[in-house]
Amino acid sequence: MKPVTSRQVILANRPLGVPQASDFSINEQVLGAPGPGELLLRTIYLSLDPYMRGRMNAVASYAPYVQTGEVMVGGTVSIVEASKSPSFSIGDFVLGYTGWQSHVLHDGTGLRKLDPRQAPISTALGVLGMPGLTAYAGLLDIGQPKKSDTVVVSAATGAVGSVVGQIARISGCRVVGIAGAKEKCGYAVEELGYHACVSHHSTDLKNQLAEVCPDGVDVYFENVGGIVFDAVFDYLNVGARMTVCGMISHYNETARSPKPDRLPQIMRAILTRRLKIQGIIVFDYAHREPDFLADVSKWIQKGELRYREDIVDGLDNAVSAFQGLFTGNNFGKLLIRVSDDPTRE
Repeated sequence: MKPVTSRQVILANRPLGVPQASDFSINEQVLGAPGPGELLLRTIYLSLDPYMRGRMNAVASYAPYVQTGEVMVGGTVSIVEASKSPSFSIGDFVLGYTGWQSHVLHDGTGLRKLDPRQAPISTALGVLGMPGLTAYAGLLDIGQPKKSDTVVVSAATGAVGSVVGQIARISGCRVVGIAGAKEKCGYAVEELGYHACVSHHSTDLKNQLAEVCPDGVDVYFENVGGIVFDAVFDYLNVGARMTVCGMISHYNETARSPKPDRLPQIMRAILTRRLKIQGIIVFDYAHREPDFLADVSKWIQKGELRYREDIVDGLDNAVSAFQGLFTGNNFGKLLIRVSDDPTRE
């Protein structure tokens, strides 16, 4: 086979605050034919997710951070273009974690084959992938919603939040979303079946929550932090459960907030209201994947659960699209279409 040139997005500098275009660079690497046991993958879809901001910092966390000079990490759906592996054939579609690049030589470790006849291959990065499993386990295993509970979810139309809210509705709960744009709030109610949705842009967020949560909040799925957390926290009922999935409003902070320290107040509330607050890292729930895939696939087929994708074309647009995650530009699961998807017309 002829050599293939892979375009790669490299982390050039550690961002201070919001990532800038200058924090990244484009590299081109010529790839030869696969060696024994290897395969050549062409990336079709790249997932962009808020957790990637944390991987840009040289701080110990639940997963290794990206070294400067390395390809940015990320989940991908690819097609096998050449193979010397007995486990994969040319034309196979695979889910992997090959990062922000157009092609890669891979030894096959950790790849999972996808069947486009069962679901669009892009969904393996969204509703039937890591965000969906995070929502499923985070709500059901940590939030433990009961019928007639009031469940509040922030980033309510995002890749994780939209699945959380719909599973809560399917579970018989009263679902209240918090989103940004008016269009997103309308989508949450009219398309996803939420009972109510309020905008975090409102200057009266706390009072609006009081109106739509007259009996308080039993389960809160936290994706945002900041003013949204402050508004919801005071309405948590005795025995309420909070799943902490993300705090996107804080990811680009470079200094501690000058606002008064609320920790003593929060700790007292945890004690007196017997609150359960637990973080979720999806790696810990790999054992739930079979149940997750069976349940969510069934709900999608029955029309009980809907999903939306925000697809941006071109690896060169990955940085600007990623920046938009922090300002609410995306509407649904954010994907970069790195190359043509042969399963879509």
